[in-house]
Amino acid sequence: MGALQKLLRFLKPYWLWATLAPLLMVGEVTLDLMLPRLMRRIIDQGIAHSDLPVVYHTAFWMVGIFSLALLCGVACTFFAVRAAYSMGGDLRGALFRKVQSLSFANLDKLETGSLITRLTSDVNQVQEMVMMLLRGMVRMPLLLIGSLVMAILTSPKLGVLFIIILPALVASLVFIVRRSFPLYRQVQRGLDGVNTILQENLAGIRTVRAFARAKYEVGRFARSNNALIQHTTAAVRMSARTTPLMTLILNAGIVLALWIGGQQVYLGGMKVGELVAFISYLMQALHSLMMFSNLIIQVSRAQASARRVGELLESKPALKPPAEGARVLQPTGRVVFENVSFSYSATGKEPVLKNINFVAEPGETVALLGATGSGKSSLVQLIPRFYDAANGRVTIDGIDVREIPEEELRRQVGVALQESILFSATIRDNIAMGEPNASVERIIEAAQQAQADGFIKHFPEGYDTVVGQRGVNLSGGQKQRIAIARALLPKPSVLILDDSTSAVDVQTEAGIQDALGRQPFAQTRIIVAQRVSTVLNADKILVLDNGRIVGCGPHNELLDTCSVYREIYESQTERGVVVYHGE
Repeated sequence: MGALQKLLRFLKPYWLWATLAPLLMVGEVTLDLMLPRLMRRIIDQGIAHSDLPVVYHTAFWMVGIFSLALLCGVACTFFAVRAAYSMGGDLRGALFRKVQSLSFANLDKLETGSLITRLTSDVNQVQEMVMMLLRGMVRMPLLLIGSLVMAILTSPKLGVLFIIILPALVASLVFIVRRSFPLYRQVQRGLDGVNTILQENLAGIRTVRAFARAKYEVGRFARSNNALIQHTTAAVRMSARTTPLMTLILNAGIVLALWIGGQQVYLGGMKVGELVAFISYLMQALHSLMMFSNLIIQVSRAQASARRVGELLESKPALKPPAEGARVLQPTGRVVFENVSFSYSATGKEPVLKNINFVAEPGETVALLGATGSGKSSLVQLIPRFYDAANGRVTIDGIDVREIPEEELRRQVGVALQESILFSATIRDNIAMGEPNASVERIIEAAQQAQADGFIKHFPEGYDTVVGQRGVNLSGGQKQRIAIARALLPKPSVLILDDSTSAVDVQTEAGIQDALGRQPFAQTRIIVAQRVSTVLNADKILVLDNGRIVGCGPHNELLDTCSVYREIYESQTERGVVVYHGE
């Protein structure tokens, strides 16, 4: 219950509803316990003596008590649902905020499918469990104890039956719960796998179709889905044994009560009404145990979900906040890498970057060139602190990026990543993502610099055109230009373009570079590129190979001094002329 107890703090804001629900349940149980006594009175005093006024009067009270108990039960359910679902909403919101606060390193370890499961299925399990607890944590023990006491008061001789029946019920319940708990953990892990495959395929459906891999993906999903079915079936099969087993023990107890009680009635040692009342209390007691067994099964499943939710809530961002919170208010944009090494592995093995040293002076354009996997994207992701360097440090204007608050740092460092992710909103909203209150004029200016204004105006809705999910109604080049405009809008001191013009044609790319060069303020630009044509005019070109800088300087110098650069250049040239590849 440890994981569940930690999550119950989300119930505190709704303490009033969470308190009213059990109190109303106390009222319902108390009223329910009165009904068998009134039934006994009808049989032993009314029917046995043909006293109709007693029958009518007692029946009237029974109807009133039953109605009041029903009202208490409905009100209890209402408050329990309000408290549990409000808690679930807050918990889901807290999980979403936690995901937003995690660093890239954390998200690399958590699969998207697993995160979706935790925010949906796992939270639902927890809130359903809380709702059942608010309704059942009072009803079941109170009804069990009250029924036992009332049954023994009704017939002490038949009360001995509880000594036989209760241990059998408890033993069977413990057996089922211990077997079902690990099964439900497997169910949640299986659901992770299904959600991961589903998310991957929905995001990459065009790639799947392009390579005619639909049958393979259907088969892969079927295997994961079948595994989930097997785990779920095993868990439900084990849990389903509870009801028939409990019912068998309950009916056996009723049979014993009728057999022994019938003999007592025949011998005159017990009245018929007492026997009926005793059986009613017996059924109430055993039904409360059956309800308890169902609650335990639900708690077992919710416990597995609560652990997964708790793991996410307790996750610590891999990026530690700065101790002092130094601020860079008006940086000039001088970027320095000092003996920087980096690895995606927590152990530091297999470093992606090795002993990187370079300086990007304010206003300079620094280009990164190298083969795929040479570490270009990893290098630029250290500047806005998406990851932290394992060794060495990255500074902006002499201040270690680890000492700058993330929001302040990322206001000064604009980034257009390799994959242009757009959201289901208008083009205007996508461009203004980093500065929501930007004026229309500034948004249009950023779009013009990114060479996006022309095609945007051709849409009937212009800047109010709604972008489809993941930019489905835009071409790759259009998405890249909107992403560049988004990075340019806040006028950052440092601009990173991570291969963000790979899908645009040469003329458009030249227009973007020309617009960037005509900006009225000094902006340090770091450009990751695959094409030599993109980096020819850079002030400085860094050539990376296997995580190391093997060349640094302008184009003409590197042709003479760096064999790796020369090989790349010659592979993209024909008779000394750069061959351009674009749309």
